[in-house]
Amino acid sequence: MLSRTADNLFWLSRYVERADYLARILEATQRLSVLPVSYAGEGDAWHSALATAGCLNAFLAIYEKPTAETVTEFLAFSEQNPSSIRRCLETARFNARAVRTALTQEMWETINGAWLELQKTEATVPSNLSRFTEWVKDVSLRIDGSGYRTMLRNDAYWFSRLGFFIERADNTARILDVKYHLLLPEHSKVGGGLDYAQWTSILRSVNALTAYRWVYRESLKPWLIADLLILNEELPRSLAACYKSVVDCLDSLGTAYGTQGKAQRQARTIHTALENGTIEQVFQTGLHEFLTGFIADNNRLGAAIVEQYL
Repeated sequence: MLSRTADNLFWLSRYVERADYLARILEATQRLSVLPVSYAGEGDAWHSALATAGCLNAFLAIYEKPTAETVTEFLAFSEQNPSSIRRCLETARFNARAVRTALTQEMWETINGAWLELQKTEATVPSNLSRFTEWVKDVSLRIDGSGYRTMLRNDAYWFSRLGFFIERADNTARILDVKYHLLLPEHSKVGGGLDYAQWTSILRSVNALTAYRWVYRESLKPWLIADLLILNEELPRSLAACYKSVVDCLDSLGTAYGTQGKAQRQARTIHTALENGTIEQVFQTGLHEFLTGFIADNNRLGAAIVEQYL
């Protein structure tokens, strides 16, 4: 496969997953913003949404103050934000069109149809934010599902899946990191009403609230939620589950091309640390410090994949 084709497939998946992530941030922020101040936190929920998305500085270069309207515009539709949902879907469609022959008909029609539908409905979205975020999540699910169900298990498939899991791991880590680092007031009581509201919102944003109840069968506890989202391989969006899939994808590529490299070694190192780690060790290190280190390692792996293959 040409490296340009592999690059398009890799980033196609990353941009689709990023659009899904931004929709989840907007959805979670909308829930928090309608809570009383005593439950939503001392910091502004929309300010925190920008920090979680990693684009606060870019936003402040354009707007004076985060509000529901300006943040929704910036994260969902802004042409000046290269990672807005609109730009993500536009770039994903551009990448898909560039590698049209590497995709199945079902996958192309899903991506192209989503882009065309966005053009028709964009003007009415701001007044229907919940409907819009549900639509974006559904589009991501259909693109992901169409690829999983219809693509041959060859190098095109593995590069595509690799992009999904690298991006998904980064997103889960950022959503979890924002819990204490940005949203929770410094002197707030762990286990209080504020704590419960925010943890519930974060679990919902990664579709893990029901999973938490199935696994732990008790009230929300920060260390158990962190354990679920970081170390539990049974949860598809956990860091451990993402890296198990990353290792599998890279091993499949290594087998297909008959060589292993830096990317495979780095991925195995990260996965082994997650596989052998305990939540006590994570909190001993510091949750924020652990997640910051993980995000940095994930970025380095992404760079190694680009260097090795793309």
